[in-house]
Amino acid sequence: MVPLSVLDLSPIVQGGSASQALHNTLDLARHVERWGYRRFWLAEHHNMPGIASAATAVVMGHVASGTSTIRVGAGGIMLPNHAPLVIAEQFGTLEALYPGRIELGLGRAPGTDQVTAHALRRSLESDADAFPQDVVELMAYFREPEPGQRVRAIPGMGLHVPIWILGSSLFGAQLAAALGLPYAFASHFAPAAMTQAIQVYRSRFKPSAQLDRPYVMLGLNVFAAPTDEEARFLMTSLQQSFLQLRTGNPGPLPPPIEHFERRLSPAERMMLDQALSCSVVGSPETVREGLRAFVDRTGADELMVTSHVYDHAARLRSFEIAANARDELARANV
Repeated sequence: MVPLSVLDLSPIVQGGSASQALHNTLDLARHVERWGYRRFWLAEHHNMPGIASAATAVVMGHVASGTSTIRVGAGGIMLPNHAPLVIAEQFGTLEALYPGRIELGLGRAPGTDQVTAHALRRSLESDADAFPQDVVELMAYFREPEPGQRVRAIPGMGLHVPIWILGSSLFGAQLAAALGLPYAFASHFAPAAMTQAIQVYRSRFKPSAQLDRPYVMLGLNVFAAPTDEEARFLMTSLQQSFLQLRTGNPGPLPPPIEHFERRLSPAERMMLDQALSCSVVGSPETVREGLRAFVDRTGADELMVTSHVYDHAARLRSFEIAANARDELARANV
């Protein structure tokens, strides 16, 4: 069985607060560290009432300071929102504080709506199409400085901060392959191009100083509970939240509701089925077989599990069931 990692958006639930969401994030990180998850990543989203991880590097420091072994990363930093030098300094600082545990995933989307993206602009000339050049510039700041180099990342220069490329299309796959970087695909909410993107990345991969062979991590929604019925009930929070987002009305994560799918129109049901098709929902046995089938189908090198569960205790239980399923599959393959 391949390794499991965690993608956390620090969900702010209805009736909750950002403070509680960030407290729960650290509590989750401490639990999954004990359960053998490899990485704990946080995502940059802005102007989202249900997400508390907008200041991603700050939240990473919060998580890294409260854990001891798990790798802590950004999944990801939306680079068009930032000057590469600033990100190199932020992540150089994190790496100086928590050596060997910090990772940097980079995406080219703004992580929000266009009005907020305009408010985030780092200059009037910012251009998302400059993403490849920005990635190369950022990577250069982590190398040892050249003689006469006038601009350096301090901290940052000479530090080994692994860089990943994130994507939901063929663009990221091509860039990750060309630069010889590991690739994380957002199949947990945008799976349409997953199979083709994996093929493009693996077939075009060029070895680099960071990576000698292609490495693919795929996002996967996992809702695990003692029974299939309870797991499907828990997933209704994500389904509601996703519909709200797609209709331009994002909000805090709502509590689950009974018989939610009966309320859906055919168009809404089709949209959810397509967008959330990379999901494993059910009892421990269902989750174990779902993980096996997904890895067999995709050939993923690693899975990044995300679980938008309203109740924190139920969320912890979901990640624990997934970890147990991973261990059972690993033992079965010995």
